[in-house]
Amino acid sequence: MNVKRMRTRNHRSNGSNGSSRQLNGQIPMNRNNVFDSHGPDVRVRGTAQQLFEKYLQLGRDSTGSGDRVAAEGYFQHAEHYFRIMNAMAQAAQQSQQERAERLAARQQRAVAQANEEGENRQDQDPQPDVREESEPQPELSEG
Repeated sequence: MNVKRMRTRNHRSNGSNGSSRQLNGQIPMNRNNVFDSHGPDVRVRGTAQQLFEKYLQLGRDSTGSGDRVAAEGYFQHAEHYFRIMNAMAQAAQQSQQERAERLAARQQRAVAQANEEGENRQDQDPQPDVREESEPQPELSEG
C-alpha cells in the first residue's frame, strides 16, 4: 500500500478541506447561511433569522415561567443573531452599492470610448466641402 499516495489524495496545500470558501479570513455570508447554535439547554440549527426568532421565543417563554436567568441567556443569544443579521444586511448593501458603482464606471467608459471612436472617424473621413450653388451674377456694363 502506498501511504504517500493516500496522503496526497486528501491533502490540500492551503489547509482547507474545500468545504468552505474564505475571503481574506472572513467567511462570506448570505441570508441563507445555516448556523449550528449551542444555546443554554438547547441546540438549534437554522438561518440567523430563524435562530433569532427561536431564541426570542424561548426568552419570552422563560420570562413567562419566571426563570429570569434562562430568559436573559436566551435574549443574549437572540441579540447575537440579530447582530449577525444586521452585519449581513450591511454587507449586502455595501456589495450592491459597489456593483452599482462598477456598472456606472463601465457605462462611463463605454460612452467615452464611443465618443472617442466617433471623433476618430471624423478625423479619418473628413466630410466633403458642401458649397452652395449660386446663381450666375449679372454682368455690369459700363455705359
